[in-house]
Order: sequence, then structure tokens, then C-alpha cells
Amino acid sequence: MFDISSKTNSARCATAVSILSVSPATIDLIKDGKIPKGDPLPVARVAAIQAAKDTSRIIPFCHPIPVEWVEVAFELSDSSVKSTVTVKNTYKTGVEVEAMTAASVAALTLYDMLKMVDEHLLISEIRLESKKGGKSAWKEKFTVPPRGAVVVMSDTIAAGKKSDTAGLAIVDRLKKDGVEVIDYRIIPDEPEQIASRFSKYSDADQLDLVITTGGTGLSPRDFTPEATAEILDREAPGIIQAAIAYGNERTPRAMLGRGKAGARGKTLIINLPGSRKGTEESLDALFPSVLHALKMIAGGGH
Repeated sequence: MFDISSKTNSARCATAVSILSVSPATIDLIKDGKIPKGDPLPVARVAAIQAAKDTSRIIPFCHPIPVEWVEVAFELSDSSVKSTVTVKNTYKTGVEVEAMTAASVAALTLYDMLKMVDEHLLISEIRLESKKGGKSAWKEKFTVPPRGAVVVMSDTIAAGKKSDTAGLAIVDRLKKDGVEVIDYRIIPDEPEQIASRFSKYSDADQLDLVITTGGTGLSPRDFTPEATAEILDREAPGIIQAAIAYGNERTPRAMLGRGKAGARGKTLIINLPGSRKGTEESLDALFPSVLHALKMIAGGGH
């Protein structure tokens, strides 16, 4: 199975359709309530709902997921029965396979109940009509790639006693999400140097985004939050809250983070933890949705 453990929950919805071709006489029997096995539509509705909930037991690599709402609607034409199934949930992965499985089972159930009165039944179509939700639905598009910088705050790494991995992970993630990384830099845990570097990125370089790693804990030399708060025009605490909430579900030590996030001028600055694991988890929590803040800072709408 595909690993979805790093994904965040989001609202998802999918609609699928199946079409069973039947004879006009069969349509008349359905409308008149004369199908020998009984009214096929309510039976097919229950079967579709059950199928949506049991999809992971039928499709081998489909994850067991919560199914929070299923709607089944039928449309009768002169020569077909169209089943439309909509499935909703709030989870880490989508519900399109659940919707298609439910639509398929609706058609099969109708087939089973109508076969004794119609020898020419044909399931002519099963398709996904629409889907929405997930991180891809919140991915931002920019006419000009945002310009960003990555700063590693660490006395040890700056002195060459340890290699950086967290900062490089940020660089890779920013490039993946379409950000042009203008500068990658390692500096010691010196508040004046940190504040000066951030101010330069915003005031002189006019970068769109600055992501930092390190110096956000409770060690004696952890000054990043204080240095960041000193130069911010406006804080955006929800960004850090989202990262910590995500991290707390994976390691209880995430609560010890003191990072800051906010805007200086038209530059978004975000402090992430110093460990590679903490940094990557924070990136998973924030991206790509946080990039919408760049448009807001530039004067765009919500």
C-alpha cells in the first residue's frame, strides 16, 4: 500500500456514475412496480452505500478510510438506468475509488434484479464524474515563481562540526513546490546576525519567502523566535500552530517548539525546528497551502 501517514486530513468528495442499458419494457416494469424480485432501486441504493464502506475489502491497495456521507440517485430514461453516487469524507486520501465501487455495485445489483425479465442488459458505462479535495486542490499557481531563501541557525553547523540536513530538506521542498531558492545560508545562533539577515532578505532583496531551521527550542542559545519577532511587522501564529499540531500527532516533543511566523514588508518568514524530522513534518503540514499567504501579502484576496 502507498504510505499516506505523512498526509493531513482534508475534506474530499467524489461522484461516480454507472449506466445499465435495459429495454423500454423493463423501464415500464420498474415504474409500475412489477419486477418479480421487488423494487430494484432501494435495494441498489443500500448495496451502493454498503459497497462504498467496504471498498478496501474489495480493492487490494485501497486504504480503509472513514466514509462520512453517501448519496445514491437514480435516473431512468427510455432505455437505461443511471446510478449516480457521491461520497464524502475528511481524511488523508480521496474517495473516488469508493464512489466508483459503489456505482459499480449499484449497476450489478440492478443487473441481478432485472436479469430475469430482460436478457439484453448491459452495463455500458462506469466512470468518475468529479472529485475534489486534498492538497492538490490548494496548490497555488504563480505567473512568476516566488523567490525564497533558506537559513540554518546553528553554532555547531556554522563551525563545521556537523553537517546540515534540515536546511537542504527545505531547499528541496521549496523547489518541488515551485519556489526559486535565491540563497541558502548557515549562520550561528547570534540574535543580531539573525535579525540583520532577515531584514536584508525583506528590505534589500525583497524576497517573497524565508524559511529557517534551528534555534526554536529552549536551549540557552535558541534565539531565533526572539530575533524573528523583533523584525516582523505582523505575526501569523496560525502557521506555527498548524505545524505544531501536526507534529504533536507524531512526536510529543513538538510542543516544545517556539517558532514564529509572519510578514516583514512583503516577505513571509517562517521558523521551523532544527531537526530534519521536525522540519520535514512541518513542511508536510504547511505546504503547499501556506504559499497562498504570498498572494495575500502582495495584496491578493483570500
